[in-house]
Amino acid sequence: MSSPISLAALEPVLKRILVDTVQMFRPGPQVLNEATGEYEPGPDVILWEGLGAVFSAGGPGMVMSLAGQAYQDDTRNRYQLLTWLDAPVASRDVRVRVRTATVDQGLLNRVWRVLDLSQAQTLAIVRTTWMDEVTQQSPQAAKAVQPEAHTPPF
Repeated sequence: MSSPISLAALEPVLKRILVDTVQMFRPGPQVLNEATGEYEPGPDVILWEGLGAVFSAGGPGMVMSLAGQAYQDDTRNRYQLLTWLDAPVASRDVRVRVRTATVDQGLLNRVWRVLDLSQAQTLAIVRTTWMDEVTQQSPQAAKAVQPEAHTPPF
């Protein structure tokens, strides 16, 4: 009879893959700004923070639908989040961001939306969570773009 598989043997490999600090959060409730009288986004509610890795699961896709026809909310920019198994199972629409990027600094300040519950299975090595990127421009471009002052011609 063979001995059971020891997943502990994979730990040194995973420690070299799960090297970024990732954060799962929900946007905070709206807060009234008494000076302006308008509601503004409140602080995010942090659900979990720990080591993980973000991988692209292919290039941008194309979602087609017929007018008036229901279709599943498919993503155009699918990513995978890998975390240790002690990370919580993420719920749909939880947000994810990379707080510390060990290798690729392009991951910093980007935000993804969890598409469905994290995968859970009998023989699991890491927790896999499918995500869709919601960041619309690179963090560098966001800093570089400054609105021009508009002076009326009169």
